[in-house]
Amino acid sequence: MTKETKNKRSVTKASNIAEVVMAHPEVVEVFMDWGLHCVGCAAQAYDTIENGSKVHGFTDADIDELVARLNEVIKHKE
Repeated sequence: MTKETKNKRSVTKASNIAEVVMAHPEVVEVFMDWGLHCVGCAAQAYDTIENGSKVHGFTDADIDELVARLNEVIKHKE
């Protein structure tokens, strides 16, 4: 996990999926609800939220909404 992920309170579409899940396990349910089972996929180790989402056909607007939801869950947990 990078120092940036540990210290950053929010995620972006450029955030690495595995690092986000390791730093904030509470977001696993969000990924699953959105049909992104990346949390159980080997690709999570190198995929960003944006790349992983685009592979699954998400639009830029979808990705922005997903990132907002992830940050909501993270903020609520703190």
